[in-house]
Amino acid sequence: MDSSSIQLAGSEIAGVSYADGTLRVHFSRASIIRTMTGSTERTRWWQAGDLVMEDAELEAPLPVAGPLVCAGGDIEENVYVYRDMIPIPLSSRGHCRCDLHLRDDAGRICASAATVRLELQATPKYIEHLRD
Repeated sequence: MDSSSIQLAGSEIAGVSYADGTLRVHFSRASIIRTMTGSTERTRWWQAGDLVMEDAELEAPLPVAGPLVCAGGDIEENVYVYRDMIPIPLSSRGHCRCDLHLRDDAGRICASAATVRLELQATPKYIEHLRD
């Protein structure tokens, strides 16, 4: 079975919006790591997409307009905490939270919500093979 996840560190954020209780983090270039079962090699890809949180409450002021680069952070989905990554696919209800740290002292994106989902757009683009 193959698995994929967004590597938060280095992923580029084009903008962040909050309206009517919905927080939307738009990744213009999310770094995706794919692992294939039975192989020691991994591959890196990039793809655009949005992290969407509904019934959200901001825990910190949103950063000023982008572009921004993520330095890492946590995504909480009920009892799971994903550190420095977002699993693909992601769609959940319950206790959801994000705390994304941004490079260059640009602040952070921190919110709690009732739902979280990842909406990827277009087709992923291959970058490189990663060998350990």
